[in-house]
Amino acid sequence: MNVLVINAGSSSLKYQLINVETHTLMAKGICERVGSAEAFHKHGLDDNEVVIDAKMADHDDAIALVLDSLVSGEGAAISSLSEIDAVGHRIVQGGKYFDRSVLIDDDVIAKIDELAELAPLHNGAALMGIHACMNHMPGVPMVAVFDTSFFTTLPPKAYMYPLPYELYEKYAIRKYGAHGTSHRYISERAAAVLDEPIEDLKLITLHLGNGCSASAIDHGVAVDTSMGLTPLDGLMMGTRCGAIDPAIVPFVMEHENLTAEEMNNLMNKQSGLLGISGVSNDLRSVRTASEEGNERAMLAYDMFSNSVKKYIGQYIAVMGGVDAIVLTAGVGENCDKMRRMIFSGLQPLGIVLDEEKNRHRGFERIISTDDSEVQIIIIPTNEEYMIARDTYEIVHDQMVGIEP
Repeated sequence: MNVLVINAGSSSLKYQLINVETHTLMAKGICERVGSAEAFHKHGLDDNEVVIDAKMADHDDAIALVLDSLVSGEGAAISSLSEIDAVGHRIVQGGKYFDRSVLIDDDVIAKIDELAELAPLHNGAALMGIHACMNHMPGVPMVAVFDTSFFTTLPPKAYMYPLPYELYEKYAIRKYGAHGTSHRYISERAAAVLDEPIEDLKLITLHLGNGCSASAIDHGVAVDTSMGLTPLDGLMMGTRCGAIDPAIVPFVMEHENLTAEEMNNLMNKQSGLLGISGVSNDLRSVRTASEEGNERAMLAYDMFSNSVKKYIGQYIAVMGGVDAIVLTAGVGENCDKMRRMIFSGLQPLGIVLDEEKNRHRGFERIISTDDSEVQIIIIPTNEEYMIARDTYEIVHDQMVGIEP
């Protein structure tokens, strides 16, 4: 089964075409700056990628361009759109409605729209992608895969905020988490690397990129995660502040004369590594600046590692121990210096990083010492494959008449 995976952002549209049975990536690409005069389209596998300036007024135009690229030109992966058996859409916010991936129908679309208030940039864009695909591929089954569904197993003591209970009843204010598809994938792969059933393991998973999140997974079940009502909470990130004293918000608004929207923008887009370093939201640039003696960059680097280290300690306490710590995404997979700083001083907890293994590049690998009680594992995430797999399973079950 060939599954087209769509990840629509407010001004971008990422895609992959995957044959699920053979685990083959057939094509991939991204439409950037959709809706602007500077729009362009990257298409093709790594060695054959082409970049094309293209007019894309909206996501409907972007999908039309993607589908044309899949069937024609040098980067064609299929001869006809009829070879696309299903479409899987990444949806950030599933709220209380969706504890698993679902086949998209009118009711699902209405609920995704309703939940856009909790993820206005993400859910609204996803809906544009869904409608565009329906327009260009009528009759092709489509599946919604939710970032939040992995965390519907959190107990109330983990997902509730200590605010008046009436606010939860009125507005469903609670922790929903994010990056759930990534945490699900790397936890499953970590169990495979360790050759242990996931039901026998206590795992801490760390998705460290421009957006960052941590999760505690106890015997295969997510019991806590760092992102909250929105993806702003938790770890320090590229441009997001993560967890701060809530009283800072009205204080800054009053003294800087900011609106709620301006304050939200400050915390989401002007903070984190960028806000502290004044250099960049990219850890590579911050690292370079810190090694050149930039004191604010040094501080940002230290704060980032300390933020991750604190969540490791929290989740060890929550689960009463840990068997393995799993890292993924750009920083988690590639930055040996940051990993060294995160795990420095954790030896009394049985977490011992192997300095030589940590320097090596590779795919899935263990970087803890042979005698470390806790394994440290790097697993490159593959959210697209998880979306394709869920889509395949749901559509296949529908075809053979199996109820979800």
